Amino acid sequence: MEIIRAKHSGFCFGVDRAINLAFTEAEKKGRKGRLLCCGHLIHNRAVVEKLESMGVTVIDSLEEAAAGDTVIVRSHGEPQEFYKEAESRNIQLIDTTCVFVKKIHDIVREAHENGRPVIVIGDRSHQEVKATTGWCGYEATVIGNTEEAEKYAALAASNDSDQNTPVIVCQTTIRHELMQEIIGVFDRYGLNYDLRRTICNATRDRQESCRELAKQVDLMIVIGDKHSSNSRKLFEIAGNNCENSIFIENAEDFLLKDGEKYTKIGFIAGASTPEWIIKEVISRMSDNVTKNMEQNPMMDFMDDIEKSLRLPKPGDVIDGKVDQVMDDAVIVNMGCKKDGILRADEVVLEEGQKLSDIFKEGDDIQAKVIKSDEGEGGILLSKKRLVAVENYTELEEAMENKEVINVKLVRAVNGGVIAAYKEITGFIPMSQLSDRYIENADEFLGQNVDVRVIRVDTKRNRAVFSRKAVLVEEKRKAVAEVWSNLNVGDIVEGKVMRFTDYGAFVDIGGVDGLLHISEISWGKLRHPEEVLKIGDIINVKILSLNEEKGKISLGLKQTQPEPWSLVGDKYQVGDVLDGKVVQTKEYGAFVELEAGLDGLVHISEIANKRVENVSDELKVGETVKVKIMEIDPEKRRISLSIKAAIPAEDAAEEPAEEPAEDAAEEAKDEE
Repeated sequence: MEIIRAKHSGFCFGVDRAINLAFTEAEKKGRKGRLLCCGHLIHNRAVVEKLESMGVTVIDSLEEAAAGDTVIVRSHGEPQEFYKEAESRNIQLIDTTCVFVKKIHDIVREAHENGRPVIVIGDRSHQEVKATTGWCGYEATVIGNTEEAEKYAALAASNDSDQNTPVIVCQTTIRHELMQEIIGVFDRYGLNYDLRRTICNATRDRQESCRELAKQVDLMIVIGDKHSSNSRKLFEIAGNNCENSIFIENAEDFLLKDGEKYTKIGFIAGASTPEWIIKEVISRMSDNVTKNMEQNPMMDFMDDIEKSLRLPKPGDVIDGKVDQVMDDAVIVNMGCKKDGILRADEVVLEEGQKLSDIFKEGDDIQAKVIKSDEGEGGILLSKKRLVAVENYTELEEAMENKEVINVKLVRAVNGGVIAAYKEITGFIPMSQLSDRYIENADEFLGQNVDVRVIRVDTKRNRAVFSRKAVLVEEKRKAVAEVWSNLNVGDIVEGKVMRFTDYGAFVDIGGVDGLLHISEISWGKLRHPEEVLKIGDIINVKILSLNEEKGKISLGLKQTQPEPWSLVGDKYQVGDVLDGKVVQTKEYGAFVELEAGLDGLVHISEIANKRVENVSDELKVGETVKVKIMEIDPEKRRISLSIKAAIPAEDAAEEPAEEPAEDAAEEAKDEE
């Protein structure tokens, strides 16, 4: 019997991020208000119950929250009005919306603002679709099947009036085939459309994995919550490709009948299925699968005779039957002239457990020989050491196959941490405990973590683990997932993480991009802190991508109009304005009207008197009142005057000597 797990199975990047954010928030101490979740965080009952046990209360709408409460926004997202209401009512939000769902929200919002129709391909009852339509004024057309596509296409084809080309987005978890079928209907009617391929890569990969595996196995098992849209779709795909397919939520639902008739069993888990449920199901599968082997009775008899004449040696693993259970030992019939003695201290017993709780007369038993007695005594056996051997074998296989195992961090030692794996322990060096620098390991003690096995020495019973290797790999996969969904020209949401003299680094969903100081504002900045703060959430435009070097260039000013493009609408000759002195020259001073828009005040226009030195009259950073004397859009020049902005009754009589035309020429030479 072969059990095969689909290549893409279990938590996706978005769900994993949502759960980590929610659990981190739930573990915080000293919260004043309540911690709420508007709807179920993900479609998985086990996760929801776990959060509830940590004090997270599920509410149906924001109306149930009060000022000072903290509300977790589920991974499926919420409509635009949800965020506005939370802000107006002083409700803090922990936004776990999947980054790929947010991208859809941005697309439909932009389309709606530009007056373009929006079509959403998906299930109108699904929270993701409900939230998406809320970002385009609930004016989107939702199409969930080819029949609805036919009705829409027929009506659109018969409408003679010209209309903008509709933007089409897809629910991230729909079947790729459904999207193709609906688009095929539009193509048949000759409709124009702007299709944005928003089906999540993880969803597509998981569905393709399910399809391919289902074709190869005799039984296909889908693990997921019955309310999970993507899990139900996986079951549909499995059923279309494997005659024997079942849908279960957890190990309690699993009952394998006639298991011997299946030679290959495949299984896949939905995006919202936790790893612990997957492992429980695998364990239950292993318990229910049996192998029937036919043997020659005469060969069995000859084997028994040979076995009875041969005494096992230390290190041998023996099979036997429990002959007697005592308080301190178990007597084992090994089929030879000596009995085996299994003492209580060589058995793994939980607190308060007795040997009679584990062993019964007649039970089959396997143990390891630790001492062979050539006299009249018995042969000493150990279950602990057998388990340890099995555990070390598992570690060797995990190391060879580069598999991840789960260990518990039990105590700190010099240079690292001791980690328990089943009945044995291994060592995690401090440098391998995290992907960040760790000074004190105490914060990790008691935790169960995933690690890779990097060294096993069965002779000396030693093993070395690395948690860092797992974290680095997880981060690499998450980063690759994010990279696959980035495009030059996209406007994305990011969080300001840190500053340098030449710019700011912004996290855009798991990867950092550089926002150069020259791309922050249309005006000149000395440091990013003049405009930004650490932790700011901003919208930035992707200017360039270099995945090979891992570099992303971002722009903030590109999300705002270039100042000179609005000069004709905002400024007129004769306007009197406040400006800031940003630079002084021998021939005058440059005054900033707004970021990126400067004008020149010639020395002759500074005051109603002769000015010998500009810096004697004006200081950089000073705010002055100026009058616009001339605007030259082609040369991008604005001539300003301070003295012309002075009320007539306050003006001095002394004339300026240097003509303004000369100032323009000097400024031109300076440039």
